[in-house]
Amino acid sequence: MPIRSYKPYTAGTRNRTVVEFVEITRDKPEKKLTFFQHRKKGRNNQGLITTRHKGGGTKRLYRLVSFKRSQSQIPAKVAEIEYDPNRKARIALLHYQNGSKEYILHPKGLQIGNFIYTGPEAPIEIGNALPLAKIPLATQIHNVELKPGKGGQLVRSAGASAQVLAKEGKYVTLRLPSGEMRMVEKECYATIGQLGNIDHGNIKIGKAGRNRWLGKRPTVRGVVMNPVDHPHGGGEGRAPIGRSAPVTPWGKPALGKRTRKNNKYSDKYILRRRKFFE
Repeated sequence: MPIRSYKPYTAGTRNRTVVEFVEITRDKPEKKLTFFQHRKKGRNNQGLITTRHKGGGTKRLYRLVSFKRSQSQIPAKVAEIEYDPNRKARIALLHYQNGSKEYILHPKGLQIGNFIYTGPEAPIEIGNALPLAKIPLATQIHNVELKPGKGGQLVRSAGASAQVLAKEGKYVTLRLPSGEMRMVEKECYATIGQLGNIDHGNIKIGKAGRNRWLGKRPTVRGVVMNPVDHPHGGGEGRAPIGRSAPVTPWGKPALGKRTRKNNKYSDKYILRRRKFFE
């Protein structure tokens, strides 16, 4: 999708870009598939801030997106393509032939009026969901399950896609968007195609207020804080951090320290770690 820039008539529009909404066909969501979700704003059940830099933002209705594709074997028609403020990808409204409706993640190239199918015998076409065992090698997929029947958990962000690399025994090997190569059970479902809104990663926020609309509060560097607030704080004038390596506000190593548990249960399924650790 094209990216639109603004005429720089103010400082906030000088470097601001947005993704055009050319594929959006409806302004308001399906009422029965939405509900209001309380936003925690980074606080716990006692009202104390446990996650910094969250708060404010525009109110949102949560759209009930189906990651399971529960209506198996029933053809569904793509009725609308909508914006979802709760995720980077767009969503598509499906009308099933039995009268039910549900939202799914919108893959690139799926058009209004197309029919999509779910099940082991579904054709290999964009938007159809099949078990990994039935998907040909080198096919682009998204919304991948980790446990059969649980619903898609991997590859759900805008522009993302995984690739089927190999099949052996009860597992299928995938290359994930991060570069990680991982084995997944062949009974797990995945959806054909690459997710849409592929230019989302190229937009420029342009001004601080736009981040506030998104519920993001300001971030301040540790070196400008006092010693009571951050390990990097204190000193006279512009002082270095005073440590051999940067740390988090809680004294843990920052910038590249691996935080994954040793001997995690899923290590045996990972054939190659993501590119960051190569």
